Amino acid sequence: MMGTQEIVDLALRLKADERYKVAELILNSLDRSDPVIDRSWTDEAQRRLHAYDAGRMNVTPIEEVLGDI
Repeated sequence: MMGTQEIVDLALRLKADERYKVAELILNSLDRSDPVIDRSWTDEAQRRLHAYDAGRMNVTPIEEVLGDI
């Protein structure tokens, strides 16, 4: 079985575009969404949108939030 350093050494021998593909595949394998959290965020976003559309939400214009930056 290969160790981490051996895998890194092999990967570093690849062309830049191939290293990018490997890195992207590894990162994507770590970025698995959690359906419960995704659903919670979706529900919250919809709740806020409905509150905004109904005029039940206090809002601040972006210009005021960002100021002179």
